[in-house]
Amino acid sequence: MQEILTPIIEIQEFDMKMIRLMRIKRERQKELKQIEDLRADLHAQVKEKKFEVEELSKQIAVYETRIEEISKRLKELEGRQTQIKKVEEFNALTQEMTSAERERITVEQKVSDLVDRKGIEKELLEKISESLKTSEESSIALEKEIQSSITMINEEGTRLKNGRDALATTADPDTLRIYDRLLRNKKDRVVVPIENRTCSGCHIALTAQHENIVRKGENLVFCEHCSRIHYWEEAEALEGTPVAPKRRRRRAATT
Repeated sequence: MQEILTPIIEIQEFDMKMIRLMRIKRERQKELKQIEDLRADLHAQVKEKKFEVEELSKQIAVYETRIEEISKRLKELEGRQTQIKKVEEFNALTQEMTSAERERITVEQKVSDLVDRKGIEKELLEKISESLKTSEESSIALEKEIQSSITMINEEGTRLKNGRDALATTADPDTLRIYDRLLRNKKDRVVVPIENRTCSGCHIALTAQHENIVRKGENLVFCEHCSRIHYWEEAEALEGTPVAPKRRRRRAATT
């Protein structure tokens, strides 16, 4: 059974490297997306502010046209007032002129408020436009670096996949299918050794009987807790690792 698992374990090393690469690639793509989202948001803000400034300009133009109309009407009324001799007609024109003057003052105040608001919006537009320009200039180098990193990751991923595919041709097909299914579910190591009678995948203690079955290596043995495939790693293979068994020191001979 150990002979069957050996190529699977080697394949697993390729898979772990590819999984780590994919995680790095996703992080890099996330960084790229954040840059693109920021730029898109600034573009949207610039567009919105331009629209607001244009709308304010239209409103100001409408009110200024109304002011011109009222001023023209006042001149006409003033001209008529000089020709009127009856007091009643004179008073009526005076009231009409007073009403028109009040309307002109009101409209002029609206224009003043709109001009002030337009000035504020134009200042905001300039600030956002400057932020957009700065963001685009500063992000060019970063985007190139991220794109270059992603390209290198893709190349390394292709190399690892080719190595993995070559190893897969030497593996037992049935065992490989089981391994692939477990890997898709866990996205982590699924063929693991027993360490100190504990699954090195889920780190839950195992029974002595389970350990003995794994030691025999007659069949595939799955962890009853996490379903990973267990194998037995001899002490010689563990030498120099944190799980290497401690050797007992011999007592000095007494005479």
